[in-house]
Amino acid sequence: MDLAVFGGGDGGVTGGGGIEETGRQRAALRLNVLHLQRSFTCLEQARMPVLAAIQGGCIGGAVDMVTAADCRYATEDAFFCIQEINIGMTADVGTLQRLPKLIPEGVARELAYTGRRLPADQAKAVGLVNEVFPDHEALLAGVHEVAAEIASKSPLAVHGTKETILFSRDHSVDDSLKYIAAWQTGMFQPADMAETFAAKAEGREPVFEDLGEIRRGL
Repeated sequence: MDLAVFGGGDGGVTGGGGIEETGRQRAALRLNVLHLQRSFTCLEQARMPVLAAIQGGCIGGAVDMVTAADCRYATEDAFFCIQEINIGMTADVGTLQRLPKLIPEGVARELAYTGRRLPADQAKAVGLVNEVFPDHEALLAGVHEVAAEIASKSPLAVHGTKETILFSRDHSVDDSLKYIAAWQTGMFQPADMAETFAAKAEGREPVFEDLGEIRRGL
């Protein structure tokens, strides 16, 4: 974090716009925070899984970022730190909302209250990271292997799986079952399943159509 941003004592929201009235300053700050939140929420909204490969310190905003990813992988020298508490502020861009959904709440609370470092081995033990690798080279090789395996599956099925998992995180089992029923009604088509079975019978890798470009504004 560039602490110079906070040199004026106003969180950097009034320097460029020349806002003087307090209510307007606070309204601008709220919009700024929401903008920053969206910069990480977009990882969740991506149609395909996002895999985070972490080496060294994952501090402050980096924790906001990786908790929005689908899976996390780290090197042995990696560590995680909710740094905001150490500089006198409350984390506000996603860590406090997502981390307790990934690891035991008591562990998340301790990290958030103390600003202590969570080493990679402990992060794996509590479920924050999927795997720990000895070094950077092994990390990238391992993560690319996982990515390649995911990429070999039906893109539409992977997209639906990610959507369903995210929905289920924030909703009841009953609501989530209704959601996947509606999703399948609209999105499930037999073409990818037929291609999967045909590829197995023919001893080859399946070939699926891409999801295609999203045209904004339509």
